[in-house]
Amino acid sequence: MTNAPAGQPPLARRLAAEALGSLLLAALVVGSGIAAQQLSPGQVGLQLVENAAATAAGLYAVILMVGPVSGAHFNPVVTAVDAAFGGLSWRDAAAYLPAQVIGCVTGAILANLMFDRQAVSISTHHRASGAHLLAEVVATAGLILLIFSLARSGRGERAPAAVGAYIGAAYWFTSSTSFANPAISVGRMFSDTFAGIAPVSVPPFIAAQLVGGAVGYGLVRLLYRSAPDGPGQADARLSGARRPGRWPFLAP
Repeated sequence: MTNAPAGQPPLARRLAAEALGSLLLAALVVGSGIAAQQLSPGQVGLQLVENAAATAAGLYAVILMVGPVSGAHFNPVVTAVDAAFGGLSWRDAAAYLPAQVIGCVTGAILANLMFDRQAVSISTHHRASGAHLLAEVVATAGLILLIFSLARSGRGERAPAAVGAYIGAAYWFTSSTSFANPAISVGRMFSDTFAGIAPVSVPPFIAAQLVGGAVGYGLVRLLYRSAPDGPGQADARLSGARRPGRWPFLAP
C-alpha cells in the first residue's frame, strides 16, 4: 500500500473508518426497525416514525464520529461522485466499496443478534415496484445534490445535520423509504425484519440508485460550476496534491 498524500490518514485507516461507519449505519437502520416492531406492534406508521427518527439522529452522530478520518461516505454512490469531482482517486474509491458493503452486512447481522434473533435471516420484503424505483432515483439524486451543493458553496460544515435531516424526511416523502445507498441495500437483505429488503429487489434498487447518482451529479454540475476554496483546498491545488476520501467540510 502506498503512502497517503500529505495530511491524509493512510488508506487502511480510512477503510477501517468507512467499514465502522457503515456497520453503525446498518445497525441503526435495522436495529431501530426491529425495536419499532417490538414496541409498536401492528402500528406501521408509528414504526416508521421511530425508525426514521433513530436513523436521522444516528446518521448525524456517525458522520461526526468518523468523517474527519474517511469523509464518512458509507455509500458507493457518494464515493463514486466524489471521485468524479476529483476529491478521491478512483483507486481509493474502488477500495472504499467493499469496506462499505462488508460494514453494512456486518451491521445488519449485529442488529439481529442484539435483539436475540437469528444472525442471518434473508428478508422476504419485496419492494421493487415501479413507484419504489422512481422513489430511489429521486432520493439518491437529492442526497447527492445536498452533499455536494453544500461542499461546493462553502457551507459544508452544515452537512452532517443536513444529511441526517434529509434522510429522516425522505423516509416519508418517498415510497421506498429512501435507501439511496447500494451498500445499505445489500446489508438489509440479511434481516427479515421491518427494514429488510428481499434479494430479488436489490439489483433494481441499486440500478435506480446509480441513475439517481448520475442525475444528482449532473444537477450539481449545472448549479455549482466551481467550488470555493475551503480548508486545505487552495494549498492542495498549489502543491498538486489531492485530498482523497474527504468531503471538504470534514477536512481538518
